[in-house]
Amino acid sequence: MKKATRFVGLDVHADTIAVAVAEAGRDGEVRSLGIIPNRPDAVRRLVQKLGGNKGVKACYEAGPTGYALYWELEKLGIECIVVAPTLVPTKSGERVKTDRRDATKLARCYRAGELTAVWVPDPAHEALRDLVRARESAKKDQLRARHRLSKFLLRNGRRPPKDVGAWTQDHMTWLRAQKFEQPAQEVTMIDYLAEVDHAAARIDRLEQAIHEAAAAAPPTLSKVIAGLQALRGIGKIVATTLAVEVGNFSRFPHPKQLMAYSGATPSEYSSGKRRVQGAITKTGNSHVRRVLFEAAWSYRHRPSNGKALSQRQRGVAEPIKELAWKAQHRLHRRYAALAAKGKPLQKVITAIGRELLGFVWAIATRIEQEQTTTKTKALAA
Repeated sequence: MKKATRFVGLDVHADTIAVAVAEAGRDGEVRSLGIIPNRPDAVRRLVQKLGGNKGVKACYEAGPTGYALYWELEKLGIECIVVAPTLVPTKSGERVKTDRRDATKLARCYRAGELTAVWVPDPAHEALRDLVRARESAKKDQLRARHRLSKFLLRNGRRPPKDVGAWTQDHMTWLRAQKFEQPAQEVTMIDYLAEVDHAAARIDRLEQAIHEAAAAAPPTLSKVIAGLQALRGIGKIVATTLAVEVGNFSRFPHPKQLMAYSGATPSEYSSGKRRVQGAITKTGNSHVRRVLFEAAWSYRHRPSNGKALSQRQRGVAEPIKELAWKAQHRLHRRYAALAAKGKPLQKVITAIGRELLGFVWAIATRIEQEQTTTKTKALAA
């Protein structure tokens, strides 16, 4: 006889996990099982208490604890989903919030099919994503260090020559030549400059590690990274960021869904015959959105295949090159048309970036489908 399904809701924190179980059936009992430590041995004992992994489905909200619990439950044979926190149904009259109540609500909503699961990467994919985000954090720290140094010099009336570009080699030479009469200011200058140098060295190390990790990535991921670089404005770092942040592009049946995932679609408030669209929603992956808009700036130039782009396209299939060339023409025309209408430049770049994501989706899904077909033929052989 088949065992009835039990739906387990887990409210996960750094040290504790609140557990609740909803029995199968619309009117099945929903009860709290208490709070356990957030440790692998405690999770294993919980599975034993539930009577094993047969007929058990678990869920918890995505958060700062990551996917360690998901991978642990997967090893124990428990079917588990990670839930998007912002999409969990909430009643307007709820004024009491506790861990036990949250776990009970998750179990009840999971049983009712009202939860939206997020895509969960495997440990190798998550490791590469951590590396990419570490580089992004280093870039932010570099920007802060540069701002501190430039504002310190500005307060003391030190300005670089007009023909020297900011943070170029000539600019760094000028910075190292600055001297102060006051010993305290000299120490401050040395410290700020050392922090700028440290940030640059840190970014170089992380970018080198990203190149090595991308080369050692699984075949499908590495081919997606190589294919995306056929697009103008998308180099190794941007392509890797898009690949690891989105994960499996084929899980989006249409590019509009990927655009919504990135938060690059316009917000809308319409009622009856009145239709109002506002700024982009920004309710999505901010990392994807940031690199996408950076890449979109390159399409203000006329279509061309420069030396760097031609090198990146070596070894890329012809259909992908054709898509990349089509993107150059279409997005440049789009940029020119919107700019001619007098649209603010930032809005123009937002529109170009959103459309560029459609070409990213087309290339990535083509590569993923080819890899899936190759694997299927290999298994059949």
